[in-house]
Amino acid sequence: MTPRAPIQRLLSVGSILADIRIEVPSLPPRGGDVLGSSATVMAGGGFNILAAASRQGLPALFAGLHGTGPYGTRIREELAREGIATLLPPSPEADSGFCIVLVEPDGERTFVTSPGIEASLGERALSDIQLTESDAVFVSGYDLCYPQLGPAIGAWIGRLPLAVWLIVDPGPLAAEIPPAIINAAMSRASIWTMNRREAALLGGTTDLSELQRRIRPRLPPDALLIIRDGAAGVHFCFDGCATFHTIPAPRVAMVDSTGAGDAHTGVLIAAFAHKIDPLWAVPRANAAAALSVTRPGSATAPNREELDRFLAELDRKARRHEAEA
Repeated sequence: MTPRAPIQRLLSVGSILADIRIEVPSLPPRGGDVLGSSATVMAGGGFNILAAASRQGLPALFAGLHGTGPYGTRIREELAREGIATLLPPSPEADSGFCIVLVEPDGERTFVTSPGIEASLGERALSDIQLTESDAVFVSGYDLCYPQLGPAIGAWIGRLPLAVWLIVDPGPLAAEIPPAIINAAMSRASIWTMNRREAALLGGTTDLSELQRRIRPRLPPDALLIIRDGAAGVHFCFDGCATFHTIPAPRVAMVDSTGAGDAHTGVLIAAFAHKIDPLWAVPRANAAAALSVTRPGSATAPNREELDRFLAELDRKARRHEAEA
């Protein structure tokens, strides 16, 4: 990747919602019903990225809207507990939104999102945010899809100083982002990260080689393109490489996949505060995502000490396997 300053702070201008998590034996058929577990409520959405990075020691700041009501209050409490600062006061106009998360026995999850105040532009002026060349800005596809917020963010990121890192995760709404907005985001992104399903939605194919051919040219030449592929690991390319590198995921027993991609992205961003090398950062993020799926809930990324211990144990197992081979 093109030399640039290591990341020293992460900002999110997008959405944090409340996750209402329910374990279900299966998804109900249309018009049907299932009996699920008691619902648990926790901060989700962009919170998971900020929390994952903060737990690795990277200062994080939430620059999005948050409401007055039970969901907004819960979000602020959890941000404070993670040591994440909020740039704006609570908005008196409405509460923050929420997301119903249905988790099946194999750990797969399905979402239904009800946007709140975080989806609007409100009175905030994105241009007033003071950024330095060592800052990273995170934007999600949900933010880019919102009718008010999406165009404002699309215009703002086009004016960001080139030294500022821009990390974009288009998410499951990748194919629904208006073309002008997604083109603006892709043409400026420093890191573009998504899972295999989202990549297929954006690229119109499931073939990795074809995805690389269709998506990579839409990004800056020095951008890092990441496709997260569950237990198969992560495929990524950077600096104009012709094919993907693939790094497998550590083997773990999955309990809940909610937030695994967020854990990966947050830890990846934090890794670039220490060493700007994808071949070092991606395995670290893979390990964090693997640890996160062994825990129920959404904001389940490990802290730095937990991750270091897990990586050390993986290294010991690999060395032992090599010695026995």
